[in-house]
Amino acid sequence: MTKKHLWLSATVLLFAACGKTTVTPEISKNDWCISGGPIYTAIDQTPVVEAVAVKNGKIAYAGSAQGDWCLSLTGDARREVNLDGAAMYPGFTDGHGHLIGIGLRELTLNLEGTKSVKDLQSRLEAVVKGTAKGKTIYGRGWIETHWPEKRFPNRYDLDEITKEHPVILERADGHAVVVNSRALELANITSATKSPFGGAINRNGKAEPRRGKNEPTGMLIDNATKLVEGLMPELTEARKEEAYIKGAELYASRGWTNIHSMSVNPSDVPLINRLASEGKIKIRVYNSIDLLDHKNMPSIISKASDENPLVTTRAIKLYADGALGSRGAALLEPYSDDEGNRGLMTLKEEQADSILKAALRNGTQVNIHAIGDRGNREVLQWYKNALDAVPTSERANPDPRWRIEHSQIVNVADIPLFAEYGIIPSMQPSHAIGDLYFAVDRIGKERLAGGYAWRSLIDSGAIIVGGSDAPVEIGDPRIEFYAATVRKGLDGYSNDAWYPNEKVTPQEALKMFTSWPAYASFEENILGTIEVGKEADFSIFETDLMTASGPDILTSEPVMTIVNGEVAYER
Repeated sequence: MTKKHLWLSATVLLFAACGKTTVTPEISKNDWCISGGPIYTAIDQTPVVEAVAVKNGKIAYAGSAQGDWCLSLTGDARREVNLDGAAMYPGFTDGHGHLIGIGLRELTLNLEGTKSVKDLQSRLEAVVKGTAKGKTIYGRGWIETHWPEKRFPNRYDLDEITKEHPVILERADGHAVVVNSRALELANITSATKSPFGGAINRNGKAEPRRGKNEPTGMLIDNATKLVEGLMPELTEARKEEAYIKGAELYASRGWTNIHSMSVNPSDVPLINRLASEGKIKIRVYNSIDLLDHKNMPSIISKASDENPLVTTRAIKLYADGALGSRGAALLEPYSDDEGNRGLMTLKEEQADSILKAALRNGTQVNIHAIGDRGNREVLQWYKNALDAVPTSERANPDPRWRIEHSQIVNVADIPLFAEYGIIPSMQPSHAIGDLYFAVDRIGKERLAGGYAWRSLIDSGAIIVGGSDAPVEIGDPRIEFYAATVRKGLDGYSNDAWYPNEKVTPQEALKMFTSWPAYASFEENILGTIEVGKEADFSIFETDLMTASGPDILTSEPVMTIVNGEVAYER
């Protein structure tokens, strides 16, 4: 009998308490006794324990399975769990995801896995048939780097399918869209339209004279995507609610107990709190809101009185540059495959300076997106300048724990500055095993020495927040753990340009998704490790991720997700 079948058999008796029939207690009164498999604590000194007891949703015991550890510490309503060889961990946190985007991906045209321009056209055609003429068609998830055509899609590809619907298809990274001619027409984008600051309108070159030199190709990069925002389908309150619920359910089913949700619209925060209070969002959500008005810095107070215990809002998200795949990441030297292009800075230094100083004085955490080596260098310097300008005595929080989201391509000389300045790199391991197929074409092997440099950053004294950036990536903790520890493609591919020495140990990977995100969200006293007094947040997988071979990590099934002592997902 396989372990999977053992678990299915075990779940019938999973909540039996000493043979008695019990009533499921309220969330604040959940008691558990868990043993029978490896339990990883994410604590270096005591990495593994045999048993855990939970009282009223908090960890009351973590240690040996010998003795009276269960009955003496829990009430009659306890739930006794035999892991049956499965492994338990502190609740896994996705340190960088977009919760509403994860849900919307499940509700809209999902272009993940698109294999070619022809495949993109085929998927679009299937949607066109069921869409009223004139209604905008939106989809997201395509990546062209593996396509046989070896190019971006363009307006002419989409026009072959429809000229009667505005079409907006977003690249997986969220930093570029391709639109058809109808969308360009409605948005008044012509050959005379100038690219906005921090954006690019790609145009036909000499190779396409029949299509009109300098005419827009339909590819809009970074801030230029805002030119078609007015054509996007209306995102109603009901649609948002559906997306948040769907995203949270999906994440719980994958073993995540927590998400640091990025680029949250400030107006969505009350909705997220309401859904959590109604039990429709069962995972933790740490919001990093979009700063929609750079002239007015809000004061964000952690754990405001109207917040659900599962929801925290205390950070803002800014963007310093674009993405590597769409050649928008800001580089110190030109792209190897696009001479003259150094990418795009999307935030001005004077804007950043006023925001950062205000954030230090009102206690707001700042998380800035930076991917290219220039983008990372600029943000590090901005952070240092603000920290030097505002003394600790004037700060609302002496330890601001600012972050750089992605930190993908860093000049080797700048790697030690993260620890020196107290800046947290928030990185997504799956980006490396996807990007490294094309990154050497973009920037060459030499610059990749500081690319996705997890080992070097940790060795320099930095801690890394691990995440997925879903819906840019799939958003699966198994893929992220595999990428961090194996640093190979999902097909097992690697080469010396991937710098395999930058992979991390299983213990470090575990901390990247447990204790280090807890620290980066100021919650290390209640989350991130399995030890007495902390919240009962656990992720349980049928295979031991800490000892499994690479392929076995990817196939390990989530068995149960527990948040605050309550079951958020059970297989």
